[in-house]
Amino acid sequence: MNNLINVLFFNDKNYNAKMQLFFAISFPSFTLLALGIDSVYFKEHFFDGRDITNVLSVLYFSFFFWFSDSYLRKLMFVMVFLSYLGEFIFCTLLEMYDYRTALIPIYVPFGHAIVFASGYVFAHTQFAVKNDNFFRKCFAVAFTALFLSVGFFLKDLFSLTFGIFFFLLLKRKRWQNLYYFIALCVIFIELAGTYFKCWKWAPKTFGLIPTSNPPMGAVFFYAGGDILLTKIVDYWKSKTTNKPIEIAIESENCPF
Repeated sequence: MNNLINVLFFNDKNYNAKMQLFFAISFPSFTLLALGIDSVYFKEHFFDGRDITNVLSVLYFSFFFWFSDSYLRKLMFVMVFLSYLGEFIFCTLLEMYDYRTALIPIYVPFGHAIVFASGYVFAHTQFAVKNDNFFRKCFAVAFTALFLSVGFFLKDLFSLTFGIFFFLLLKRKRWQNLYYFIALCVIFIELAGTYFKCWKWAPKTFGLIPTSNPPMGAVFFYAGGDILLTKIVDYWKSKTTNKPIEIAIESENCPF
């Protein structure tokens, strides 16, 4: 078991930067394919493709996970479980949105991990790092315009409110572009998911705040979850820094 944990989370032997980038770049096309199969249209004209989407998502996650570096693997692994918790809170308890079926699809937590990983990879490309200041300014202007636009034209008070919280959160994180890149992936998957009617946001969040479908302000909740995710993984990493070394010593002393 220790050897398995070491291979999965503390070993970069299978890390492949090109493949990791490939899966990040393929995120949009895969999202359209997977959610299209789970769509209401697909069900009405063919059959319920939910199981196919579940399998595709788990497989995509697995390959993405396998070719990623050890730190991103930890993030993706924890994100699956953290996402389940988030879905229970925001979907089941708070009823901020609903899926086309009563149960939360299996593919959703894996999808959240894929979204995070894609944004993470984009943010750490040489091009993004080299043009960090440029992207930061562009993102700030673009997201401000986005929140104001949906607030004014769609009467989306939810996005106006939580858009402000999104910027306050980024200010605390020193305006890291990582959260902007992840937010772009979030917006894409939200637009795709609601277009295919895989899920739908409530017209009024908490029965009070007017909300569009989907609300752009949802990126705040994703960003908050991402920050919690990194804290959990960094704590895990700090507690297991010497684990691969200890396992290696045990293996060397093993007579078999």
